[in-house]
Amino acid sequence: MRKLIVIPARLSSTRLKEKPLKVLAGKPLIRWVAEGCLKTGEEVLLATDSEKIASVVKDLPIKVVYTPADLPSGSDRVAYAIKEEDVDYVINYQGDEPFVYPEDVSRLFKALEDFSVATLALRDEKAYEDPSSVKVVLAKDGTALYFSRSAIPFFVESPSGIYPLKHVGIYAFRKEVLMEFTRWDRGELERRESLEQLRLLENGVKIKVLLTQNYYHGVDTEEDAKLVSERLLKSFTQ
Repeated sequence: MRKLIVIPARLSSTRLKEKPLKVLAGKPLIRWVAEGCLKTGEEVLLATDSEKIASVVKDLPIKVVYTPADLPSGSDRVAYAIKEEDVDYVINYQGDEPFVYPEDVSRLFKALEDFSVATLALRDEKAYEDPSSVKVVLAKDGTALYFSRSAIPFFVESPSGIYPLKHVGIYAFRKEVLMEFTRWDRGELERRESLEQLRLLENGVKIKVLLTQNYYHGVDTEEDAKLVSERLLKSFTQ
């Protein structure tokens, strides 16, 4: 049983120029992600369209696979990178998620024993009205019913219990399901929401959602970069 963490990272980004190279707390963003993934003890691969990104981690024990720049999603990039790899389970650890927790990575791989896809979510009331934060609602078995940038679920009464849930953009796949994912056309929901995981739901694939209390914050804007830099610096001074 071979497991692999793949970090997809493309140079072009719409909201933050050359985002993987953005320096946060003294290091490029992609370096934070790569070093964090290595600390899990798992094998790590970088899937990128840029030699500039690859050069940032060239001294690390990470395999680099160059991918086309025009792939439609991070998961498509991961699939391209591992198509010749003899691997069973793979985690798409997106290149703008600098916080990595070995226990959550372990839980994601463990979930693939029972589900073909798994991901993470955390309770976050601040994310509820923020369209840049993806929300998720769950079925009774802990699988995703829907993901949206809209405020879901709608609260007739004050929220209680686990909601609202913010989705953390880290995915674990059985390889065969990931490869099938790349052969499906982008559906109406995926195109409208610009959320790749909806391609799976539209094709009837269950996504197990694991709840975590760890801190996650992706980097998409200058505001995100400032907040994450402060959090990273704080974590090293405690």
